[in-house]
Amino acid sequence: MEWQSEAILLGTRDLGENSTIIEVFTEERGVYHGVVRGGKSKRIAPILQPGAQINVIWRARLESHLGTFSVELLRSRFSLVINQRASLAGLNSISGLLRFSLAERDPHPRLYHRTIELLDCLTESTDWLLLYLKWELALLEDMGFGLDLERCGVTGETDNLIYISPKTGRAISESAAGRWASKLLPLPPCLSSTCLTSDEGIDDGYQVTDYFLKNWLVPFMSNRPLPPARRRLVEVLRKEKKLK
Repeated sequence: MEWQSEAILLGTRDLGENSTIIEVFTEERGVYHGVVRGGKSKRIAPILQPGAQINVIWRARLESHLGTFSVELLRSRFSLVINQRASLAGLNSISGLLRFSLAERDPHPRLYHRTIELLDCLTESTDWLLLYLKWELALLEDMGFGLDLERCGVTGETDNLIYISPKTGRAISESAAGRWASKLLPLPPCLSSTCLTSDEGIDDGYQVTDYFLKNWLVPFMSNRPLPPARRRLVEVLRKEKKLK
């Protein structure tokens, strides 16, 4: 069997003295693993960096086999962010969360394209904090844990939405919150689907996605802890005064 695709390289691990097993994320086939023969060589090793956009050819005798990859570099990203602490932390968090969340060979085409958009923003040194936050919301949605933040989960109204129910993931209006307000999460303006540029409340936004990653996604993943790279990202952003 054989197929060819563009892919995002998520991670690697050693295999023997000369080979490397790589994990890639493709649009049509989802996450795939495969062996790169000579992956530790001076010619190939520099290509196999997290975030790289590569062209891959996967070959195996049977669909169920691990298979082998031939790789061609299309765009390197790791080298562009290696000296930018926040962008590097963002790249590692993206790779870590995808490896943590996605089942092998399960396509997520919309998430794939959003990931490319976000990775490109990281390497272009543009303001990517809000785009990253929206990416975590998209990841939760693709995993079956989408939040409904456009109308009140109690009244159906679309105005004065300032809370999120931690149980349902639905927005709650100020008037509907009542005495339960102290038990609700804040709904920062930046999480609205209509918000494309404003980072108002971005600190609360990162806490909101962190809550649902830990309390909804983690139990679904057999209570494996979130990858440390996600926590590291927030720590770096706070040190650089991008978050409080």
